[in-house]
Amino acid sequence: MIAAYIDEIIMFCAGLWMTSVGFGYLPLPGYSASPPLVRHFKWMGPMLLVIAIVLAAAS
Repeated sequence: MIAAYIDEIIMFCAGLWMTSVGFGYLPLPGYSASPPLVRHFKWMGPMLLVIAIVLAAAS
């Protein structure tokens, strides 16, 4: 039970980080220019947030 909450919290935090890096609010550590993968963070981050919220509501 507690492990599920920890998993959802980690997933939510990762989604927040991916969203903020994808939209340029935070820089990607270790890179002076954004690699091509960062442009996918714009949709992967919000999707991860939605999945975390749905899993939290279901449990």
